[in-house]
Amino acid sequence: MTKNLKWLAAILIFSAMGGCGGRHSPAGFRLPENGDVERGKTAFVEMKCYSCHTVANVELPAPTSVGLPVPLGGKVHETRTDGYLVTSIIHPSHRLAPQRTALMAPEGESHMPDFTRSMTVRQLVDLVAFLQSTYQIEPPPYAAP
Repeated sequence: MTKNLKWLAAILIFSAMGGCGGRHSPAGFRLPENGDVERGKTAFVEMKCYSCHTVANVELPAPTSVGLPVPLGGKVHETRTDGYLVTSIIHPSHRLAPQRTALMAPEGESHMPDFTRSMTVRQLVDLVAFLQSTYQIEPPPYAAP
């Protein structure tokens, strides 16, 4: 197992053990605090993530994939933890429901490329920092009783 894969495996194990409590839950998964947003944006572009994704309020090259781009960032009702984002990057099929067939390859997996052999841990940390910078927590709409 390569050095990068060992780090990614360790990250997944720790994220599975994590709990709730915000982006950097003290009870669970944590990335180093030195993620760099600009380097993360650069990695996003270099890995051609824009081909299938848009990022709220960030100027990027236009998506080139067939079909609807998958939006990232913007207003959400719950925190996107580092563990959630890491898992979404290195194992994107974990959150695909069977009804989301447009996002799936014929084998039932995500169309997203496998970055576990090409992405460095530094790129992963920076990419998560970039994505984290694009989310804004918005309280859910009030539901009258």
